[in-house]
Amino acid sequence: MLGVLLAALSAATFAFNNASARRGVLTGSVAQALAITVPIGVPIFLLAAATTGTLGALGRFSGEAIGLLALAGALHFVVGRYGNFRAAQAIGNNLSAPVIQLGLAVTLALAVVVLKEALTPLRMLGIALLALGPALMRNGASDAPPAYVEATAAGPPKFHPRYAEGYVFALLAALIYGVSPILVRLALVAGDPGSGLVGGLISYAAATIAVALLMLWPGQLRHALAITPTSLKWFTYSGISVSIAQMFIYMAYTLAPISVVMPILQLHLALRVVFSRILNPQHEVFGRRVLLGTALSLLGAVALSLDTELVLSVIPLPASLADLARWHWP
Repeated sequence: MLGVLLAALSAATFAFNNASARRGVLTGSVAQALAITVPIGVPIFLLAAATTGTLGALGRFSGEAIGLLALAGALHFVVGRYGNFRAAQAIGNNLSAPVIQLGLAVTLALAVVVLKEALTPLRMLGIALLALGPALMRNGASDAPPAYVEATAAGPPKFHPRYAEGYVFALLAALIYGVSPILVRLALVAGDPGSGLVGGLISYAAATIAVALLMLWPGQLRHALAITPTSLKWFTYSGISVSIAQMFIYMAYTLAPISVVMPILQLHLALRVVFSRILNPQHEVFGRRVLLGTALSLLGAVALSLDTELVLSVIPLPASLADLARWHWP
């Protein structure tokens, strides 16, 4: 249950990150977002590991595990985050989020094939509900375009989505976000929550090195330093919140199967509605379908977090249905 709780906390923190990052890319660039949100994770993870006395776990990681964590960090925090930010900038969160959620299917397929985790009817129901929820939110958000920039005295200009660009980068983010959890799980499978903190530190350090190398490209550092105070504020909020979210999720990877952690993490697609309402009321669209999608996503998370035998002990079913509920693959 602790792994489920950590995944849910991570989802809530990711929801705030999505809203603050969306606010930041309204006036700033994706390169500026990476330059702020990635390096800020290193001191946060370092402080958490030092405070909890888990830095010593670094010596227990094999070279292979460190390599997997470094690769996961560079892919997820740099390549995947770049695709995520570019998609949000081009078509907005409401259009990009359902596409990026396809990464869940990639992760679960790899979890079954690579990690030999099992799928059960209850988990499949949860996954289906989590997939249906954001799809409804997408349909409900398509009725009217959100504003693209901060409101002015003349009123905010309308947002004109750049569909080709947005969907290409959303698919890139989905692929990377689908693969990277498997790499982390392979490195942390025999660990504990403390190892998760150190694992996150390794991943963020590798990602920060990658961003530093990107800043060596002519003009990139100058561009990053030219960030406006408004964008700096929102990217800082985003960097702190996403680092905390990653901290929760790295610890969850050490305690629960990928096939449980990743679908619960998708709750952030529903919870972001709350933060979008608070932070970006003029930049997103809200409606009945969005609320219905939120409810379905919550039901899906509950279905994924429940043990089959616990459900059968509370809800007596005929023997044939009970056998069906206990089915698993592989």
